[in-house]
Amino acid sequence: MAESSGDYIKHHLTNLTYGQHPDGTWGFAENAEQAAAMGFWSINVDSMAWAVALGALFCVIFGIAARRATAGVPGGLQNAVEMIVDFIDETVSSIFQHRNDLIAPMALTIFVWVFLMNLMDLVPVDWIPEAAKLMGVEFMKVVPSTDPNITLGMALAVFILVIFYSIKVKGIGGFLKELLCHPFEAPKGGNPVVRGLLIVILAPINLILEGVTLLAKPVSLGLRLFGNLYAGEMIFILIALMYGGIVIGVFGAALQWAWAMFHVLIITLQAFIFAVLTVVYLAQAHDTEEDH
Repeated sequence: MAESSGDYIKHHLTNLTYGQHPDGTWGFAENAEQAAAMGFWSINVDSMAWAVALGALFCVIFGIAARRATAGVPGGLQNAVEMIVDFIDETVSSIFQHRNDLIAPMALTIFVWVFLMNLMDLVPVDWIPEAAKLMGVEFMKVVPSTDPNITLGMALAVFILVIFYSIKVKGIGGFLKELLCHPFEAPKGGNPVVRGLLIVILAPINLILEGVTLLAKPVSLGLRLFGNLYAGEMIFILIALMYGGIVIGVFGAALQWAWAMFHVLIITLQAFIFAVLTVVYLAQAHDTEEDH
């Protein structure tokens, strides 16, 4: 029986998932329903494998460029790497006004790594999944940034760094004061008893407002990247469904090339936004009352 459009879309949006089956055994899910039933502790093996592989590719490319670097006439690879490094360094310098040698290399890593993950969206949607089928692998999603587990995992790592540097720079007391005394602050001076009462009253309100603001950072950071890339992947899949006849197939090919050209801008912009917002959040974590 021919595969329906719904089955085609569902197949291309299903991860290769490993986890525990209802009977207690461990293995790969055979369909989307089994993958969902595996719950929180399941692993999207394809997303993890491609993310790690692309991270390793980043290290290899930049490692080769570093070993081949010359003070003379640079080659194409050195030129490209130097342009990226200079661009990220200038961007970080304009945003992050504190001293921390980790920030610029981290921003560079995030930008290039996310870009490489996004770039996989330009690979024709059937090539790798069909090749995986020939090797006995039923599901294969090749764009890690279309998996919320990957994007939210990266955002969680950024969030942990934000909390770490907030406490390191401001101290636990300063960090708690920031959560409990902003944005509504009791007026200074006057009756100390009244001021203390106002602080106690305003603290829960401030904690809710600041807590929501703090937690919104990793959620929005991860979901923004996921949403944009998932939508892009879905459009490529829908265009691929058009390859059923000669006339509409030619139109689909033209549409696919047009969308791919536009999508180059999207994948680059989303990588840049993720890196920049990370730097912005870490700059805020380093800000103290003296900086305002």
